[in-house]
Amino acid sequence: TVDESELLTVPDGWKEPAFTREDNPRGLLEESSFATLFPKYREAYLKECWPLVQKALSEHFVNATLDLIEGSMTVTTTKKTFDPYAIIRARDLIKLLARSVPFEQAVRILQDDVACDIIKIGSLVRKRESFIKRRGRLLGPKGSTLKALELLTNCYIMVQGNTVSALGPFSGLKEVRKVVLDTMKNIHPIYNIKTLMIKRELSKDPELRSQNWERFLPKFKRKNLKKRKEPKKKNVKKEYTPFPPPQPESQIDKELASGEYFLKESQKKRKRIEEIKAKQADAIKRRQEERNKAFIPPKEKPVVKAKKAATEKKIDIEAIKEKVKNAKKKKLGALPVEEVKLKIAADEKKKKKK
Repeated sequence: TVDESELLTVPDGWKEPAFTREDNPRGLLEESSFATLFPKYREAYLKECWPLVQKALSEHFVNATLDLIEGSMTVTTTKKTFDPYAIIRARDLIKLLARSVPFEQAVRILQDDVACDIIKIGSLVRKRESFIKRRGRLLGPKGSTLKALELLTNCYIMVQGNTVSALGPFSGLKEVRKVVLDTMKNIHPIYNIKTLMIKRELSKDPELRSQNWERFLPKFKRKNLKKRKEPKKKNVKKEYTPFPPPQPESQIDKELASGEYFLKESQKKRKRIEEIKAKQADAIKRRQEERNKAFIPPKEKPVVKAKKAATEKKIDIEAIKEKVKNAKKKKLGALPVEEVKLKIAADEKKKKKK
């Protein structure tokens, strides 16, 4: 009996054996070719690195031609080509070179454990301003978000125009595609980066490999911070009725109802003149009221009466008279009576001691 978890897991360091000529000694029956166009600004770079491209493909017995007049690159198999998948890898190589991926990174596609994915993001967002904003969000400040994504997925990512080119292992490409599509759906890449960081830590634990990781992963809820502006005019739907609305009354019907239809022309004219005069009189009255408003005095604020000064204390006239009499009795510069008495007592004591 073998444990199912052991069957599902791949042993560490295991690699699929390389495809050799012994696996396909007779080669290919037919010649296959792929071509792709490249933009004008890539012409100078491709001319410079094309000898290296030919050298890398010649190891897999695939021919490569660069047509600068038509602006295209073509790869074809030869009689010596034994690997049927080599032409697919060569096609991916020229696609990546056309998408501004440098040759040093693009040549890795020829390895067995490396794949590529070109994600088209141009048609995912309607507004051009929103598209540029979200694409910039994928890059992050000074490319920090993109660098973090590359480290977590072990993939090389190139954001160019309306496409995102990714190069790396299959598991990493799957995560890159999810993050890119979520970013275009207005989900910030930092949420997916947090999830990837947690998954990376969980994968190191051998006990958790066969378990469900949902309980460890964070759950982010969407928040609509801005409330939707309500329209000024609200269209209220009327209740549906199978019957048509009543026919509106015509001018003749209105005249018949009011009895005006049976009046003579002179009477109708007089009535119209009276209505006009009544309107004119109302207008003159309103105008006159507006003019008279300028002559109406404004309401004055009530005058606040000053509080009466507190009643003065009653003056004791008799006490003042006594003070004046005492002052008259005193000589100018004389000592007070109490001090004089003390001085006399002191002199008497001195005489007794002698």
